Amino acid sequence: MSIAQQFSGLPMDQLIGAPLSAASDASIRLASSTAEFINKVGFDSNGNVRNVAFKYEKRSMNEDGTSNLDEMKVEVPMLAIVPIPNLQIDEVNILFDMEVKQSEKSESSLDLGLSLSGSARIGPVKVSVTGSVSVHQANTRSTDNSAKYHVDVRATNHGTPEGLARVLDMMAANVAPSLVSSTLKDGNGQDLTEQAKAKAERLKSLRNEISQLESRLSAAESGLMSNIINIKKIADSQLNVYQSNILKKINELNGEDDEIKNAKTDEEKEKAQKKKEENDKLAEEYSQTQDQINQVWNNFKNMVKDYIKMIADSNEEQTGVSELFGLKAVDDKIKIAQYAKTEEFYNALAAAQKNAVDSQKTVSQTESDLLKKKGEYSNAIAGK
Repeated sequence: MSIAQQFSGLPMDQLIGAPLSAASDASIRLASSTAEFINKVGFDSNGNVRNVAFKYEKRSMNEDGTSNLDEMKVEVPMLAIVPIPNLQIDEVNILFDMEVKQSEKSESSLDLGLSLSGSARIGPVKVSVTGSVSVHQANTRSTDNSAKYHVDVRATNHGTPEGLARVLDMMAANVAPSLVSSTLKDGNGQDLTEQAKAKAERLKSLRNEISQLESRLSAAESGLMSNIINIKKIADSQLNVYQSNILKKINELNGEDDEIKNAKTDEEKEKAQKKKEENDKLAEEYSQTQDQINQVWNNFKNMVKDYIKMIADSNEEQTGVSELFGLKAVDDKIKIAQYAKTEEFYNALAAAQKNAVDSQKTVSQTESDLLKKKGEYSNAIAGK
């Protein structure tokens, strides 16, 4: 059989395709095992995240010399603390080596065992001749076939899948220790006497009230600042309307100046020159109006927080935009006028002002309550 015939009978599709198909099936089973593990370990029968709870004690000192022995609890998703099997096939190597060796050798010889001898005379010289014939025949043929088939599969654990890792990050952001119970102790962690315990409980209650008031004050101040920012945005919008109207009028004057340049006769030129002087004067007045209106509204934005506090402290009922703001408007003739209800952003500004005043009243009341509570706490520490 020739060497080509040796190779033609090999099932190459099975030799190469079968390991690849098996690797693909194995990948599917591995992915299924990962999904099964996540569902079984990470979630309960109702589809809720399965958590594991840890408890620990935390000791903290108080201003009055006592200490708090707090029992804390934290719940962590199970999937965040256990390794997740995520085995994946990374590489499949198929090696197939086949070696065919074929050799043929043929030898032939003939030995007759026949000897010949003779003599002759050539002139004065006599010559003798002796010879033999030998024949030998031999045939040699050899063939050697060898094959090697090797499949190498490499798989590694890829850890937590990317999507699940992001979900766990969102969960971790909401994980925080919670207080289960708190026990008052002395500075050395020992039990308090009844009298000392009663005083410590009173101080602890006052500290909690102070903490709550501080949180309320922070929220109220944040709300006030949001309202102040909103007022400034409305002020910017109203100022932009005035600036746009002023620039429009100035551009119209510039257009008239272009028409003046087309004058030909002396009379037309004289009228044109007079008209130009009037336009220049109007343009100057418009620019002055623009400077004035910018100054009024920019001063208002810089002082609005103080104005709001003054209105809140006065306890006067406000039915519109406060005159305390000193706001001005620009009329159709580009003249400074009083800021009235007919202005585009008047109602929005009045509503924002009311919200800011209400927020300021809440801030002031909370500050007063907090100051009073801190006074009670200082008296309690002093034993009053």
